[in-house]
Amino acid sequence: MNETGFSEVNAVARPPSDAGDLLAPLDHPQPRSLAELNRMLAELAPLVPGAPRAVPGEGPVGAAIAFVGEQPGDVEEREGRPFVGPAGQLLDRALQEAGIDRNRTYVTNAVKHFKYEQRGKRRMHSKPSAGEVQRYRWWLFQELGFVHPHLVVALGATAVLALLGKAVPIARARGEARFGNYRGFVTVHPSYLLRIPDEASKHRAYSEFVADLERIRTLAE
Repeated sequence: MNETGFSEVNAVARPPSDAGDLLAPLDHPQPRSLAELNRMLAELAPLVPGAPRAVPGEGPVGAAIAFVGEQPGDVEEREGRPFVGPAGQLLDRALQEAGIDRNRTYVTNAVKHFKYEQRGKRRMHSKPSAGEVQRYRWWLFQELGFVHPHLVVALGATAVLALLGKAVPIARARGEARFGNYRGFVTVHPSYLLRIPDEASKHRAYSEFVADLERIRTLAE
């Protein structure tokens, strides 16, 4: 146990204590690499009612920071990459202001398929249920085990649910955390900032988000 109160991450990362929830799907063997896991994911039928294309994480193995969001959106599903839509663009700007190089981080989502409702020609985001988030936990922790980050960042409530296995309000959980054997940090999802209608409130919330990212950068060093 170090002076911060967090134990050091072992050479091989372990899943959280509720490992019974993370048993491998019966029709999938244990992957031997992140690339093999992603090939398996590409062949996986959606575990939520939505788009058939899985969106894997992106970034280098061994990245100091892994960011976990909710699920891919319409743009992400079309491009096959996480955080490339409006929320991703806001995240990129905030990362730059906080002195974090996105290319040296790992970015992924708790749920790997886009759950949506069709409204005319538009595919509108639909929040995954707790059960749907649960179905993807094995995939998420396999992914994190291969990446082996120093710090795992939960972006929003769905990521917290996936990483902790239980729902915790962001207002209460925001800040340093522990996800199983990982040092962690909880902050808002950038899409939350996009939905704030009042400009003064939006500016304040964005500044707080950048401050969280600056703290994350320091913790991961």
